[in-house]
Amino acid sequence: MRDAVDDFLDQWAALRSDLDLEAMGAVGRLLRLTRLVDKEVSRYFAEHGMERWEFDVLATLRRSARPLTPKELAAGVMVSSAALTNRIDRLDARGLVTREAVPGDRRSLHITLTDAGRDLVDDTVEGHVRNERRLLADLDAADCEELNRLLRAVLITLEGAR
Repeated sequence: MRDAVDDFLDQWAALRSDLDLEAMGAVGRLLRLTRLVDKEVSRYFAEHGMERWEFDVLATLRRSARPLTPKELAAGVMVSSAALTNRIDRLDARGLVTREAVPGDRRSLHITLTDAGRDLVDDTVEGHVRNERRLLADLDAADCEELNRLLRAVLITLEGAR
């Protein structure tokens, strides 16, 4: 079977047979997959009245064992502090999170899920996992494990080992 990336690799190979195109193929596929997966995941969340970023913030808070500072939350969802402030404002306006001053430090805040925020995450996470499994339906468990191993290796290289 061939995909659209094979077509542009063939074109490059015809023009520049001296190039090793394996990495270009892998990165091209990753970029195409990112767009397609983002579209499908975003569609799922839209069906549940939220945007993907909202789930990301709410799920990060849900997974933590404690309230998070804005800095910790920004690191967890990989956005800038400015972007996070806007997101927290919007989630707070919907009654999904609260901001609370840290006792003894008026300059610091803790962000906490409200009951409504926790319920929203809990109500959507199982369907989200099923949707992601649907996206990888052609891969069996061993294939998924291998895909995760390979993607983890690339992420560790690009992000640096933690």
